[in-house]
Amino acid sequence: MSDATAPTKTVQFRRYEIVAGELDAFVEWWQARLVAARTALGFTIEFAYAVRETNEFVWAVSAPGDRAAFEQIDAAYMASDARAEAFAGVPTRAAAQHVSIVDSVVV
Repeated sequence: MSDATAPTKTVQFRRYEIVAGELDAFVEWWQARLVAARTALGFTIEFAYAVRETNEFVWAVSAPGDRAAFEQIDAAYMASDARAEAFAGVPTRAAAQHVSIVDSVVV
């Protein structure tokens, strides 16, 4: 059942295929640098999981409002000094990224 009084938010699901042997380093970097860069601009981290069997990292980030509002916040994040600093000097550890806006189907 949906609560009509609940604030609207948009959720983006992110799945990364991590370079072999780099999952622990990726998780450490993500926790230490990326979370702060995202949350500083108004995002909420919904969840994050390492999938060791498939060498993947899955997580979801949300922002208040509709998709257009999310995209506006995301554009600001992508251009931010905080993001640039989070990625400075970090080797590429994600071999592939799969990113999608998702809809809740919980009833």
